[in-house]
Amino acid sequence: MPEIAVVFQPEAYTLLAALKAFFTGTGLDAFVVGGFPRDLVLNRQAMDIDVALDADIDAIGQRLAEKLDARPVLLDEVNRVIRLVLRQPGLQGWHVDLSLLYHSLDEDLERRDFTLDAMSIALNELDLSSRQANLRIYDPLGGLNDIGAGLIRATGKEVFKNDSIRLLRAVRLAAELRFLIESGTESLIRRDSNLICTSAGERVREELLRLLSLTGTAQSLLYMERLGLLTSLIPEIIPSVGLEQHDEHQWNVFEHSARSAAAFDFLLKRDAWPYAGESVLDDVPWNTRLKMHFEKHLSPVSTHRELGKLAALLHDVAKPQTRTISNSGRLRFYGHPQQGAAVAESIMERLRFSSRENKLVSTVIRYHLRPVQMSHGDEMPSRRAVYRFVRDLGTAAEDTLFFSLADHLATRGENLDLTNWRHHANIVAYVLAEASRTEMASPRKLLDGYDLQRQFGLHPGPALGEILDELREAQATGEIASRDEAIAYTKELIVKQDPK
Repeated sequence: MPEIAVVFQPEAYTLLAALKAFFTGTGLDAFVVGGFPRDLVLNRQAMDIDVALDADIDAIGQRLAEKLDARPVLLDEVNRVIRLVLRQPGLQGWHVDLSLLYHSLDEDLERRDFTLDAMSIALNELDLSSRQANLRIYDPLGGLNDIGAGLIRATGKEVFKNDSIRLLRAVRLAAELRFLIESGTESLIRRDSNLICTSAGERVREELLRLLSLTGTAQSLLYMERLGLLTSLIPEIIPSVGLEQHDEHQWNVFEHSARSAAAFDFLLKRDAWPYAGESVLDDVPWNTRLKMHFEKHLSPVSTHRELGKLAALLHDVAKPQTRTISNSGRLRFYGHPQQGAAVAESIMERLRFSSRENKLVSTVIRYHLRPVQMSHGDEMPSRRAVYRFVRDLGTAAEDTLFFSLADHLATRGENLDLTNWRHHANIVAYVLAEASRTEMASPRKLLDGYDLQRQFGLHPGPALGEILDELREAQATGEIASRDEAIAYTKELIVKQDPK
């Protein structure tokens, strides 16, 4: 059995010591399996430990939860998997998954997905005399060799038929570890790619978001399409693969969409963009508030960043059905943002995204052309146009502005016109600056509905609502700034509504 020199991170060292003491006290053989041994070998940060044992999982789980001050959660009733969520200081965010050993240790490891995850460490043999140790790893399937070669290799030919979410996990692990998928495993993915549709939407959503959280997104998406995996997962994309666009586009519709996701990451300063120099970021606004916005979670596993990249992948999904050719021979895609938003909503419902996540992505897609349509020529958008943009898009305003820039980069590629680019970036900076002004972001109320009813004898209803909307817009755009001005403006609006 090979020994590998490792250094335990402090939290892992503490938790492993507690687990070893507990299982030594019970007299049970327990094995650390899954990704933790792999991450130890690779010196990667981990926050979960999988333990397999041949015992009453429910009883052991309850006792261990009390020992570790953890909250037990039943993850899989059929296969008896219990997660212990750590609550004690210093270990918050960590969890331990307990699973029932499948017959023997060898059979259990053979049932796992990839060789680099089919290794184990016997807790009772673990040397914890210091944080630096020679780790004895049981590796019957050659996981250590594959780690050394940087390969993702399936443990057997039925691995994806046994659990189809592994198809997506293979690509995600390759991207995460910067490994290659071994050629035989690639062939298995191509053979079984259609099975991804049988995975529960919730599991697909989580794996897809984990993939989108990584850098190198364009390469991952293009690779998934070549494997037949992406189009099996989202068949609505199939018509866009290879669909050519007008001359200003460097890539076809699908490639453009994949690369716009990478450009989005570049604008958020998370990844490189090989088709233009870093200087193109000089005119793009960036500050702590924007950074925090894109890092904000909409669910435990999604932030504005991942959802912006998902919007990038789907933003042109309706181009094939809206494709027309004008009399001059130019390709047109009229209405594709609106139709694309509807298609994206359907896809996200199928993959069990929340209504908040769905709304953000569909809003970005529906309005992704609007930032460049807000002004003409070299002019900046009017304050009224900015107000209406922010009003209509709400919390998706920043996402849409930045995606419009990503769309621009992924359209022109190496042929980027810097003058046009700077004008676009200046529009984005101007809109963000205008939207942050106090009177637009959080204006003080000059008149409310009760004021209008008392002072002008108006009654609740659509007419009153329209006047309030007009007042808010006039205040946001600087046309009125005081109560007296609001009263005078209201009189004008009432006359317009009923000139008699």
